[in-house]
Amino acid sequence: MAVKRFEDLIVWQKSQDFSVEIYSQFSDLKDYAFKDQITRASVSISNNIAEGFDRKTNNDFSRFLYIAVSSNSEVRSMLYLSERLGYLESENLKELLEKSNEISRMIFGLIKSMKSTES
Repeated sequence: MAVKRFEDLIVWQKSQDFSVEIYSQFSDLKDYAFKDQITRASVSISNNIAEGFDRKTNNDFSRFLYIAVSSNSEVRSMLYLSERLGYLESENLKELLEKSNEISRMIFGLIKSMKSTES
């Protein structure tokens, strides 16, 4: 059965949950520029999945999925920096990195599945 709405994509749901966790983790941070950048990048993951899904072509959807992966990579880079800056404990870093990596794997899996249906 084909997915008919982006809301049904597990990767979109996990990306939304991830963004909520990022917001929660950095809610009290006084470095507003850092907080703004990491939260905006985290929101961009699920938004690009949604926007690409509704483009209705595999090529467009793939392009937006790659943008979502890039936003996820940006968040991951900032997570490493947040630990170095003392904004995040290493235990929290590890947990968030695992979730970020899982989302990347899922997005790449979705891209691969779309390519295989084009053949």
